[in-house]
Amino acid sequence: MGGLFRRPVETAGRTPGGGEPRFPGFDVLGEVDRWDAATAGVVLDRLTAPPPVRFFDLAEEAVGRALFDQLLDQRDEPRVPIFELVDSRLAEFETDGWHYADLPEDGEAFRRSFAAIDEDSREAFGDGFAVIGWDDRAAVVEAVRKTNGDWHEMPATQVWSLWTRYACTAFYGHPWAWNEIGFGGPAYPRGYKNLGVNARERWEVADHDNTDPARDRST
Repeated sequence: MGGLFRRPVETAGRTPGGGEPRFPGFDVLGEVDRWDAATAGVVLDRLTAPPPVRFFDLAEEAVGRALFDQLLDQRDEPRVPIFELVDSRLAEFETDGWHYADLPEDGEAFRRSFAAIDEDSREAFGDGFAVIGWDDRAAVVEAVRKTNGDWHEMPATQVWSLWTRYACTAFYGHPWAWNEIGFGGPAYPRGYKNLGVNARERWEVADHDNTDPARDRST
């Protein structure tokens, strides 16, 4: 690449929430000069200021931001701009190319589900979803996840799939999330050669705590 691209110093090694990294010293952007120009441009563009909101209105924006924070446990800055990325996809009609027959198209399904979860919040806690506290929001979201059958005349499992599909696509396409999970970024054109169990490439970093990060929430 000949030094065409440089990682932004202010974002080097950054992870969502800014907590203690699981892979200390790892920064996926340290490999930016080993990617081709098109790949590097796409990845670095994800670190620029998020686009303006164009699809959702202000009330929907408030609910959507709160919901995506809950789904991805984003409590502190810096946050991956999930809401803006989802809004941009819908404004540009960049959907997955399909939708459930029992749901409207994705944009309308988001609008209806945002209104529905706000209604549930007001019924359960006396205020809108964007206003109630973190734990109360979690209870409202969990009730949707556990619903069998219809929820506000929509299949709950399909609504849950819609939310998490868009949220995870946005989150795990961002370099900060790659730093969090130790992902080395695009393989092309650099490639990977150390494919054995626990084998690492020279740019990879050992996990500081080699345990399953999933917590047992039953305890």
